[in-house]
Amino acid sequence: MNEEGKPLFQQIAGLVENAIIDGSLPEESQAPSTNELAAFHRINPATAAKGLNQLVADGILYKRRGIGMFVSAGARDTLAARRRTQFADQYLAPLVREADKLGMSIAELKSMLDQWEERP
Repeated sequence: MNEEGKPLFQQIAGLVENAIIDGSLPEESQAPSTNELAAFHRINPATAAKGLNQLVADGILYKRRGIGMFVSAGARDTLAARRRTQFADQYLAPLVREADKLGMSIAELKSMLDQWEERP
């Protein structure tokens, strides 16, 4: 859990998001508690709480008073949409810019991707 440069609370939020995306933390299931996360990752409970509260603010988790936090309905789709946008910004935009510098068309780029997919 050492994503360089990212605050710990954001790393905690990212771990919970990953569990939602990969299905190991399904919608409407109870999220790990602040104390569980703090003990497992050996961090301050306030840091774990900040990560979980960020997810509550984003609508990914919701609180049930006295019970804990739960994964919101639609959370997986919301996260997947956000990550697709981030993926495009982080990887596709630079790829297309570099292809353009090399005089490659989008069709050539697609052809390269198709060939890449066929590799053993």
